[in-house]
Amino acid sequence: MASFAPALAYPLRRVERRTQEIGDWWIDTPTFRFTPRSPGTLAFEPPAGDAPGRLVERLPNGKVFEIGPVRDWRPGERLVVSWRQATFGPDHATEVEVRFERVGGETRVTVEHRGWDSVPQEHVARHGFPLIRTNQLQGDQWRAGLDRIRIRVSTFATTNPD
Repeated sequence: MASFAPALAYPLRRVERRTQEIGDWWIDTPTFRFTPRSPGTLAFEPPAGDAPGRLVERLPNGKVFEIGPVRDWRPGERLVVSWRQATFGPDHATEVEVRFERVGGETRVTVEHRGWDSVPQEHVARHGFPLIRTNQLQGDQWRAGLDRIRIRVSTFATTNPD
């Protein structure tokens, strides 16, 4: 399990809004592509009827790949989404949980990406890496994305003060 908790010194609503705009800050890496046709643009699709909403990758060829359904979304508190690559088998599943917590005048964002132990080391998604290395690489990708959120929130704050 990879877990990161960078604190962002901005109002919670700004940080949470930027999280929803995943297509603007997600850092693609060749190591963790969702499909052979990636990279595309990530997006959260809102709930529709009984469907809970989902995280998707919109590919350059116009196709949409469902990364996973949103399992829990309490804006400003918690987001949980299933996370699957196209090569995952039925027994392979990871899950991302993002928690938002006020700490003084800052927002602590904690990301946990669980389940890589369900994907065998020899699977193409793991590239033969031991679990600790897989978690480190995935953590680096999340950290880069969170840094991009921090920059976007900071830029927005200087041009749009509350």
